Amino acid sequence: MASTFQRTKLLSMFDAFDTDANGYLDQRDFQALAARWNTLPRVRPGSELATRVQNVMLGWWDHLATHVDTDHDGRIDLDELLAMVDLLPTMTDAVAATAETVFDAVDTNGDGRISPAEHQTLVDTWHGRPTDTAGVFERLDRDGDGYLDRPEFTALWIQFWTSDTPTDPGNHLCGLLPTPGTA
Repeated sequence: MASTFQRTKLLSMFDAFDTDANGYLDQRDFQALAARWNTLPRVRPGSELATRVQNVMLGWWDHLATHVDTDHDGRIDLDELLAMVDLLPTMTDAVAATAETVFDAVDTNGDGRISPAEHQTLVDTWHGRPTDTAGVFERLDRDGDGYLDRPEFTALWIQFWTSDTPTDPGNHLCGLLPTPGTA
């Protein structure tokens, strides 16, 4: 069962995924998420990366529909999304594959590293709006080289989706976490 910390952390993701703001997720939301990612410069229509982005987004919808839509209504509420959190530690290959696709989509210049500006693009794209990330990149960049390489990013991505430890840096990958009691 997802903890209070995980609930707080993933509430903003739920809101970001709920593209039509109707209080639940459905396949249209994941199609809209894919379209949002398709606005990035490297995700050109018809490209291999655009196909991967589409497959990843709709693949996660399929996972949710299969594993946590227990009433089979084609809608996922926050509690059902949080039930998926319990399954993610057993799905690290799928989570890592998602990280690979996201990395490729936001690595605008294709240098194999995520810069602070590219990280900002990641966060803004996930949330669908400009999002404050003051001080976040410094928490993520554990080696202090000014970039996240692919292994660093993948580890942080997995940590974001599976960690229940508030001090893990990956918990900030998608932006600042709300202060306890303010969510």
